[in-house]
Amino acid sequence: MTHEYSDDERALLRAVRHLVRADRDMRARLSASMRVNPTDLRSLRHVMRVVGPASGESPDAPSAGVTPRKLADHLGITTAAVTTLVDRLVASGHLTRVPHPTDRRSVLLLPTELARTQMEGHLADMHDRMKRIASAVPDEARPAVIEFLEALTREMERDALDVGRSDADRP
Repeated sequence: MTHEYSDDERALLRAVRHLVRADRDMRARLSASMRVNPTDLRSLRHVMRVVGPASGESPDAPSAGVTPRKLADHLGITTAAVTTLVDRLVASGHLTRVPHPTDRRSVLLLPTELARTQMEGHLADMHDRMKRIASAVPDEARPAVIEFLEALTREMERDALDVGRSDADRP
């Protein structure tokens, strides 16, 4: 089965593939630079996104950190696997465990200053350059670009991939 693409359609999809590859490679370089594996890096990014900017104060609300269970759910891994992952990130100085303020059986995970410093040091310039590129997209073109990327994302996230089925087998 061959699909006929126009030159412009082919160029759009090629550009997306290149972007995906560049993003994967950039994350691999960041992981290597921080001496953590890619899943550990995803974990750190998630915890930092949930916790937000450093406040210098200890957490006083469940939303001030991430529980290991929530991290496991986010990553799609078991709680046993997340325990090993968290142990690694605590040992490397990237995460700390603090008592959960309302659940004595649980802990909250917080990024350390080392994690924040490394992420900021590695990503600040990249984010500045990405912002410049995004701001250069004409205002009137932005809705079309956003819809194109979101539609591709929705299609790639669909439950059924239909791998190995011929057109005759499809509903």
